Amino acid sequence: MDFLMVFLKLVDWLVYQLLANSCYKAAMKVKNQGFFLFKSQKSPHQQLPTFPSFTKCCFNKNQETLVCDIQNTLLLNSKSFFPYFMLVAFEGGSIIRAFILLLSYPLLLVLDHELGLRMMIFISFCGLKLKTMKNVSRAVLPKFYLENLNLQVHELLASARNNGIKVLIFTRVPRVMVEGFCKEYLSVANVMGTELHNVGGYFSGFVKSEGVLVKHKVVKEWFGNDKKPDIGVGSCGFHDQLFISQCKEGYLVNKEDGKSSSRTIMPREKYPKPLVFHDGRLAFFPTPLATLCMILWFPLGILLAIIRLFVGIVLPYPVSRIIGALTGVNISIQGCDYSWENKSKRSGVLFVCTHRTLLDPVFLTMTVGKSMTAVTYSLSKMSEAISPIKTVRLTRDRKQDGETMHNLLSEGDLIVCPEGTTCREPYLLRFSSLFAELTDEIVPVAMNTQVTMFYGTTASGLKCLDPIFFLMNPRPSYHVKVTGKLAKELTCGVGGKSSHDVANYIQQKLGDVLGFECTNLTRRDKYLMLAGNHGIVEDHGKSKKCPS
Repeated sequence: MDFLMVFLKLVDWLVYQLLANSCYKAAMKVKNQGFFLFKSQKSPHQQLPTFPSFTKCCFNKNQETLVCDIQNTLLLNSKSFFPYFMLVAFEGGSIIRAFILLLSYPLLLVLDHELGLRMMIFISFCGLKLKTMKNVSRAVLPKFYLENLNLQVHELLASARNNGIKVLIFTRVPRVMVEGFCKEYLSVANVMGTELHNVGGYFSGFVKSEGVLVKHKVVKEWFGNDKKPDIGVGSCGFHDQLFISQCKEGYLVNKEDGKSSSRTIMPREKYPKPLVFHDGRLAFFPTPLATLCMILWFPLGILLAIIRLFVGIVLPYPVSRIIGALTGVNISIQGCDYSWENKSKRSGVLFVCTHRTLLDPVFLTMTVGKSMTAVTYSLSKMSEAISPIKTVRLTRDRKQDGETMHNLLSEGDLIVCPEGTTCREPYLLRFSSLFAELTDEIVPVAMNTQVTMFYGTTASGLKCLDPIFFLMNPRPSYHVKVTGKLAKELTCGVGGKSSHDVANYIQQKLGDVLGFECTNLTRRDKYLMLAGNHGIVEDHGKSKKCPS
């Protein structure tokens, strides 16, 4: 009964407060702008001074603070923060929450900015764990912020920091959505945004009593009437102009400077910090139209993934490749001339692969066209059950794993991914050197993937769904290049090289083939970044390794 009363009160508030207030504000907006008279006039108190372009901004030794907005200023094409709320709804919540947010979009077009923001906050955050949002802000959102970062504005902020000026970010969106990125990648001094209410480790969906951040008021409260920020950077919107009018110097990012162009798009090599790891399932920027297409595709994608899996498990490799191509799976093969085959047959050949998804060994086996065994550090029971090839688990105990792999090589060809975990971006993680100690019959294999809708890897989600999500893409691509067998003089046995030298050489060779950058980062670094742990979870008092 208490729950029913709370629900009825919430409905009452939505109908009589939110919608009624919104309609009234919309009507007043039409009236004030003279819509019916085809004439737009601003009231005298709305007249603000014109501000120069931010490209005219110069720094001097007397300046101490620079305040900047995110929307339409630091980020390109950010008139609406809807896609970023969609990322929170989908990655932090579920496809159902994302669907509800999408259904609200027509209403968001009618509501004024503040009410629309409150509605997006409620749908995206209601019942969401604080811990979940922390993971999304750390592992999912930065990729999309970096891809939409305004190069020129970023260079202005970087120049300000280099001149000893404190950079502050003000935004009306929830602080938890932007603070991690701003501090980690932009090294700003502080972030001020809308604060959200939470209860018992969960967001309630409502903003705190202070309400949605009013930037020009916060500036006055924070700095006081007698001291103003030295520099303010904002967009051409009325609220932003009011915001930067509180500063000693104000600069605007006009509409042309806020559009995507060769001047404003941030190239990967200029990222303030390399983007090596990121998480989440969505591989596209979820605008309303793109999200609608994804949701319409989702049921068909599941069916298509099941068909592709069935074909790969049941049918022979040549047939499954043909049918897979007919269903949209593109497999590009290079260098598979079988010159690497071990004529002596005293032991198998060790294929050393770059690691993009859990399906790497499957696609390599289909490419070679012969049965092989793959070693993995951990797989879900579902992945093992549906795997069309033999898989053997390793323990991460170097001696025991070496013995296991040596025995497997005596039985036939073996596939190993020495990175130990997957990486989505054009980087190669550090190669474990264990494989180089096992045999001189080594064939490096460069593997890469391309997806347009869903990523087939995750660090914090359900690993058992990784193959499903990859195969749900309309046209997933796998590029396999089997290089020549490693020369004997470059191996540990005949060549007398150290295992580390062999591993580093192969890593560099595969990096050159793919055009990837080699790093010293490891699986541990990945899980610290994306999940906040060492890749180990506690299971009834016993530590258990997370999947690769």
